[in-house]
Amino acid sequence: MRYTTVIFDLDGTLLNTLEDIRDSVNHMMVKYGYPERTLEQIRLAVGNGSGVLLERSLPEGRDTPNFDGLLEEYVAWYEAHNRIKTAPYPGVLELLRALTASERKIAVVSNKPDANTKALVRHFFGAYVSVAIGERPGVSRKPSPDSVKAAMRELQSYPFETVYVGDSDVDLKTARAAGIDCVSVTWGFRSADFLRSLGAKTLADTPAEVLRLV
Repeated sequence: MRYTTVIFDLDGTLLNTLEDIRDSVNHMMVKYGYPERTLEQIRLAVGNGSGVLLERSLPEGRDTPNFDGLLEEYVAWYEAHNRIKTAPYPGVLELLRALTASERKIAVVSNKPDANTKALVRHFFGAYVSVAIGERPGVSRKPSPDSVKAAMRELQSYPFETVYVGDSDVDLKTARAAGIDCVSVTWGFRSADFLRSLGAKTLADTPAEVLRLV
């Protein structure tokens, strides 16, 4: 066992949330007369929180009239419609079960709003994950290390015994900023080649490979 503590990203790592995110974005696009976004466009837009997602999805970005109001409406709509198509990736539940059996401490740190993150983790992974942290007012979102460090404090874990598992460039930067190792998964929203181009050293193609690496 290399690590006592495993901190996971959520979207693209534990849960395939992409279709529900796309459908929620497109609900807003249709309602307010903007062009709908494709699944691939949403794939490239996620990772930096709901505000950046909506900014990247609207033709005028943050210059869109009443952007803050649209963002608040999007967050509320998505929170109410985020378990329609969303599901754990194959092998994820088995991974979490094995980590729990080996007495690892498990957390989730996401750029989703905090209430949304906690609700999804509780619904899908409540038996395994003891700490779930999302984006909160006054706390810098990933790639800032603040939320990962908060999770380590809650778990009473040190950086040398902690690994971060995620699927994106944001997750790589977060792990580096927090001074912890990173496993980059290739089944999520970014390709293996893209992750390698950013310096990813440890990649996993399946949850079973994550278990072997941690």
